[in-house]
Amino acid sequence: MSIFSISSRRLKNTTAGRAVADTFRAWGFLLLAVAWLLLVQAKPAWSLSEDTREQLSVFAEALGIIEDNYVEAKDTKKLIYGAIKGMVSSLDSHSSFMAPEEFKELQIETKGSFSGIGIEITHKDGLLIVVSPIEGTPAYKAGLQAGDRIVKIDGVNTKNMTLMEAVRRIRGAKGSTVTLGIMRENLGKLKNYSLVREIIPIRSIRTRYFEDGIGYIRITNFQDKTDHDLRRAIKDLTAKCKPLRGLIVDLRNDPGGLLDQAVKVADEFLSSGLIVYTEGRNKAQTHRFYANQENTGLEKSIPIVVLINEGSASASEIVAGAIQDQKRGLLVGAKSFGKGSVQTIIPLEDGSALRLTTAHYYTPSGRSIQEKGIQPDLVVEAPPIPEGKSVKDLRQEALQRRMKGEGITDKPWTVPISSEELEKDPQLAQAVQVVRQGPPKKTADTASKPNNEPPPPQKVK
Repeated sequence: MSIFSISSRRLKNTTAGRAVADTFRAWGFLLLAVAWLLLVQAKPAWSLSEDTREQLSVFAEALGIIEDNYVEAKDTKKLIYGAIKGMVSSLDSHSSFMAPEEFKELQIETKGSFSGIGIEITHKDGLLIVVSPIEGTPAYKAGLQAGDRIVKIDGVNTKNMTLMEAVRRIRGAKGSTVTLGIMRENLGKLKNYSLVREIIPIRSIRTRYFEDGIGYIRITNFQDKTDHDLRRAIKDLTAKCKPLRGLIVDLRNDPGGLLDQAVKVADEFLSSGLIVYTEGRNKAQTHRFYANQENTGLEKSIPIVVLINEGSASASEIVAGAIQDQKRGLLVGAKSFGKGSVQTIIPLEDGSALRLTTAHYYTPSGRSIQEKGIQPDLVVEAPPIPEGKSVKDLRQEALQRRMKGEGITDKPWTVPISSEELEKDPQLAQAVQVVRQGPPKKTADTASKPNNEPPPPQKVK
């Protein structure tokens, strides 16, 4: 996961210490497309060497020649922006240059709800990749999956397309349609998905429970006040279960969000110790985040199981990694996505901005998850798709079961989880078994050893 930080060099009224997990959320395109850390910095110091100044004079000379001699008149600003984009694109897939209108898109994206299809995307090896669809959104209902390659957007090839350009094309007016050309490993050929854009509300916490006192909290993303909603959810479950015997935290297909919220969410489960740290080339990019016992919302005696999968990214991986390294609970499911680089957003004088990779983040034991992911303690594969069914069919059925009898769908789920639902979700079933019976003996013995490495995963069939 990447992490963003927004420099205060030319930003007014920003709040110090704000962290955002890298992922532009296409939620209206819900594109939290790479995790971010909004760390407000002091004015960044930069200087140019004599050699760099000489090279810039060559650039200025070339620009002047183009302006005076190219066969057609060109907008100078577009030429300069193109040069900056080319320079930044030579760094890594997460660094980028945003023109003023693109930077405004990013700022709007952090404020609330959007009109879009509900996916999070990223760049990987030059390809536009779906990190995960957001539960309940058009993309989720249509059956888009983590790892899908977006080859075309409304017929336009995405090769060399920037994330921000993809965001602009995926977003649109409510009720309008966008068509994505998708390649998937088991498809064999391009498949087009025509999706009707909707207003995507941002609600990050949903709660349910089992009749025997096990609580279930689904975190769909990490946004402003997720920690407050989580604490309230824990209190509600504690009151409802009487007593709360254990807690399952579901981070599957959670693409991330605000890093400061990831830290605060982890703090709800951890009473002490390191949660995450970042290291960069400059001291300003090195930060360590610790748990505070005063912020812990869940009693230490209550066991935790965390569910992750290939759609869990950025902030999700921070929480999962901290809980695993601190041996506060077990991770069940499949290996997570693997996003661990830090991007800093640096506004420029004309309203444009740089999005620059400046650091990497690490779990408490020192693990970097960049392109590696978090390995669960118990590996449980998702169930195969039944013959004659599609991912779309299964998700529609699951949503109908979950919403049955609730009436108002924008409230947290508070109905019990049925045995039928458990049969259709082996990862959740394994998590429930761990809470009820304890972890398998081998995992329990390994996890108790005093070392910094997580226990080797066990595969559960």
